[in-house]
Amino acid sequence: DLPVKAAWFMHINCATVIMVSHKEFEGAGKQPGLQVWRIENMDLKPVPKGLHGNFYTGDAYLLLFTTQAPSHYIHMWIGDECTQDESGAAAIFATQLDDFLGGGPVQFRETQNNESLTFVGYFKSGIKYQKGGVASGFQHVVTNDMNVKRLLHIKGRRAIRATEVAMSWASFNQGDCFIVDLGKDIYQWCGSECNRFERLKASQVAIDIRDNERNGRAKLQMVEEGAEPPALTEALGPKTSIAPATPDDDKVDTSNRKKGALYMISDASGSMKSSVVAQSSPFKQAMLSPEECYILDNGVDRNIFVWKGPKANMTERKAAMAAAQQFIKEKGYSDKTQIQVLPAGGETTLFKQFFSDWKDKDQTTGPSKAYTIGRIAKVEQVPFDASTLHSNKAMAAQHGMVDDGKGKVQIWRVENGEKVPVDPSSYGQFYGGDCYLILYSYRLGGREQHIIYTWQGLKCTQDELAASAFLTVKLDDSMGGAPVQVRVTQGQEPPHLMSLFQGKPMMIHSGGTSRKGGQTKAGATRLFHIRQSSSRATRAVEVEPSASNLNTNDVFVLKSPDALFVWRGVGASDEELEAAKHVAGFLGGSANNVAEGKEPAGFWSVLGGKKDYQTSKSLQNMVKPPRLFGCSNKTGRLIVEEVPGDFTQSDLATDDVMLLDTWDQIFIWVGNEANAEERTGAPKIAKEYVDSDPSGRRGLPISTIKQGAEPPTFTGWFQAWDANMWDTDPLDRIRRSTAA
Repeated sequence: DLPVKAAWFMHINCATVIMVSHKEFEGAGKQPGLQVWRIENMDLKPVPKGLHGNFYTGDAYLLLFTTQAPSHYIHMWIGDECTQDESGAAAIFATQLDDFLGGGPVQFRETQNNESLTFVGYFKSGIKYQKGGVASGFQHVVTNDMNVKRLLHIKGRRAIRATEVAMSWASFNQGDCFIVDLGKDIYQWCGSECNRFERLKASQVAIDIRDNERNGRAKLQMVEEGAEPPALTEALGPKTSIAPATPDDDKVDTSNRKKGALYMISDASGSMKSSVVAQSSPFKQAMLSPEECYILDNGVDRNIFVWKGPKANMTERKAAMAAAQQFIKEKGYSDKTQIQVLPAGGETTLFKQFFSDWKDKDQTTGPSKAYTIGRIAKVEQVPFDASTLHSNKAMAAQHGMVDDGKGKVQIWRVENGEKVPVDPSSYGQFYGGDCYLILYSYRLGGREQHIIYTWQGLKCTQDELAASAFLTVKLDDSMGGAPVQVRVTQGQEPPHLMSLFQGKPMMIHSGGTSRKGGQTKAGATRLFHIRQSSSRATRAVEVEPSASNLNTNDVFVLKSPDALFVWRGVGASDEELEAAKHVAGFLGGSANNVAEGKEPAGFWSVLGGKKDYQTSKSLQNMVKPPRLFGCSNKTGRLIVEEVPGDFTQSDLATDDVMLLDTWDQIFIWVGNEANAEERTGAPKIAKEYVDSDPSGRRGLPISTIKQGAEPPTFTGWFQAWDANMWDTDPLDRIRRSTAA
C-alpha cells in the first residue's frame, strides 16, 4: 500500500503525470464553507475552524472554499520563511485536490502580504501572521492556555492584516493600531494619528482573538496612546518615544488592469512553450480556443492568469500552475506575483475585464442586468412587484427602483448656462443635442425624498455638459444637499427614470433639440428600438436605420418618407408592442404591423437591405457580483481599494468616499467625514474606473448619495441594512461592551 503521504510525480517536459488521492480529500468540498490544511512533514494537517485566518510565516497552507452552487476555489498559501520543499508540497497537493474535484476549481497561488481579494474575503476579522512554523514546534491548537505574550501590528482599511512584531515599544508608531496579547488580557492600543475606521477594523481582530482563540475567556481593553495602564509597561518595559506614522504602501491603480498580454501554452514540442497571441488588451473572447491553454500576463499588476480550455490535453491542464510559475521566472517578475488558474466557465470578474466582448453562456447583446445579491454563493433572483418595493430592498436594488415612479416630476432643459422649464406636455421626449435636469420627489417612510437626474445628450456641446453639472450642484445645494444625484448618459437610462412617464415610453431622439428651431433636422428615415426593462418600464431609443440593429427580443418602429412599420420580434412583449403604438403616433402616419420572418420587401429596402442581427431568444440573465471600493487619500494621494469578500454596511468607511459597482450602474457614497479632496476626486475616479474597464462598459449612470440619505436602490445591495447604524458611534458601542 502507498503511505498516507500522497505519492505524486510531475515533470512538465514529459507527458508523465501520476496522481494519488489523499485521505484528507475524502471530505473535501462536501459542504459549503472553508477548509484549511497546513503542510506538516510533507503531509496535510487540518487547522481547527476557530484558528482559520492564523498563518505561521514559516509554513505553507492549502485552502478550499466551497460555494452553495457548488463551485470550488483552491488556494495554496506560502509564508515568507517557508522552505522550498514545503511550498513545493503545497503545489503538489493543490494539483491533486484539483484533480480529485474533476479539474473544475479555480486555483490561486497566494504569498504572504500579497493575497488575492478572493482569499482575504474569507477572513472578515483579518489575517494574522505569526512568527515560526511547524519546524519550530508551533502548532494550531485551540487551548485555554493564557501564557501568551505577543504584539500584533494591524495594517489596512479594507483587507486587514495583523503581523506579529518584536515585543517592544520600538515596534509601535502613532498612525496604526497594535494588539498587545497577554493571554487573559488583550489590549488594543491606538496611535494618536490613527483614525476611527482603522480603530474599528482593529477591534474586529481583537474581538476575534478573544472569542475564537481564547474561547471568550480573555478581557479586551481599548487603550489610547499616552494613557497606557501599568500592565503594558510591565510587559513591554518603560515606555520610550513612539515613532511617527508611516505611510501605507502605494497600491497599483485600477487602470493598470487594462495592461495585459495573452500567450498560448503548449507541450506539442515535448516541453512547455508559450507563444504570443496578443501583445496588449483588450482581447477578443474568440482568441481562446477550447483546445488550448493560455496565460494572460498582467504582471504590471502582479497578476498572472492561466485559462484551461475544456478540450486541452490533460498534460497541459495539469501543468497549468507549474507553467505559470515557470513563466514568472522567465519574465523576471516578483515571486510575490499572484497566480490564478481558471477552467472554462469559472472565469473571475478580473479576468473577464480584459476582454472587450466577453459573453457568458446564454447572454445576448444589449444592456445587461445583474441579478445577484452578495457573491456567487448567494445568487438570488427577485421578480419585480411594485406593490412590495418598499418592503423588499433587494428587489429595489436589483431593478433600480426606489418606487413606482408616480411621484412629482419637474424637468428643465439647459440653455445658455441656465435651466429653462420644459413644457409638461412634452415630458418623456429627450433630444441628443440637449442636457436636462429632472427633479423627482417621492415619499418614503413618511419623509420626502428627492432624486436629481442629470441627462446628457451625446450631441450636446461641451458648454452645456459643464453647465448641467454646475446646475445640478446648485439645485442640490438649494435643497440642503440631501437629494440623490444621478448622472445619465443618453442610451444608458436606468429603469426608474424610464418609469416616470407613466404608461408612455421614454423617447430618446438621436439628435436635435426640444427648443424651437432645433439645430439639426431629423433624418428622412428613422428607426426606434423599443425595449422593456426588468421593472416593466419602456424606452424607445433612436438608432441607425440598419437591419443589423434589429433584435429578436424587441419591437422596432421604422419611419420612412413613404411608410411607417412596427416590427415585432419573436421574443418581444405585449407591453413593448403597446409602447410602439405611442411612438408611431408621435411620428405620424398609419402603421403597418410586421411580424419577424414575414417582412415585406419594402421593409428591408427602407433599411438598406437585409443583414444579420441578434436572433438569440435567451434574454440575458448574467450573474455579476456587485463590487465595493473605497476612495481614500489617507496615504497622501487618492487611491482606490476594493473591499474583499461579501461586503457589509460596516465596510462603508464614514471618513471615505466609496464606489459601489452593480455592473449596470455606479454609486458614489459620500461619508460624513470624507475630506474635500475625496469628495471632489471620487466622480473623476468613478468615470476613470468605468472607462478603463477593458470589457467596454461606457457611459453608465453614476449616482451620488450621502451617508444617512441612502435610497433602497443602494441599501438593497447590502445584507441586513441598519438605518440607525450611524446614530451612535460603532466604536463607542465596542468600548461600552468591553468595559462591561
